[in-house]
Amino acid sequence: MLTVMRTDPTPNIRPVALITGAAKRVGATIARRMHGAGFDLALHYRSSASEMEALVAELEALRPASTLALQADLADLDAVATLVPAVIRRFGRLDALVNNASSFYPTPLGSIDGMQFDDLMATNARAPLFLAQAAAAHLRASRGAIVNLVDIYADRPIPRYLPYCMAKAALVALTYGLARELGPEVRVNAIAPGNIIWSSNPEKAETLGVVEERTALKRQGDPDDLAGAALFLIRDAGYVTGQVLRVDGGRWLNI
Repeated sequence: MLTVMRTDPTPNIRPVALITGAAKRVGATIARRMHGAGFDLALHYRSSASEMEALVAELEALRPASTLALQADLADLDAVATLVPAVIRRFGRLDALVNNASSFYPTPLGSIDGMQFDDLMATNARAPLFLAQAAAAHLRASRGAIVNLVDIYADRPIPRYLPYCMAKAALVALTYGLARELGPEVRVNAIAPGNIIWSSNPEKAETLGVVEERTALKRQGDPDDLAGAALFLIRDAGYVTGQVLRVDGGRWLNI
């Protein structure tokens, strides 16, 4: 089921980005940074309607008619297929796709079931593939870019999160494959975050002590670190494609 907020058509000369999982946390921070840089935004969310309404109100107050909110469950391919056409109907163009939405929770070996595996793969890998496929022609026309949010654990999986790490590894492979498939018109890169936002899950992947001990910068990161990297890869990195940029404070060095 897709819900669209603000459907009034607006001829668009500003660049347009579609950001998944944009209602809060990292996605909302990326949205604010890109909006401030002059992008109009299609903002996807699944269930965080109140947070999305607040974000849209905030951005619309700064620049009217600059946002489109799209509700969809990325595990539903029929819903995924509606997103890019909705963006084109509203703005007439697409310049960037940010695959930020992610499912993340522990799945200890021995208790993994098919529903968990399918859910983690669907959000973290399958939806980005089908969104990129739907967006490809529009991104070629605008000579645009794709940024995928992966994870430093994609190539060094950690215990209790194996399907999640597998899914992010698939997204890394998708990044490399799309860079070859969509070049030279479209650049495709990924950002691999370290510990950026402290999880409320009691079964955290790592403790604060581990972050401080094994991260070169001895601290947790901030969503703004990822937002700056995303804007750089989309707007400024004209000769960068097929790369995974680790934004982890040096944590990857000590995994």
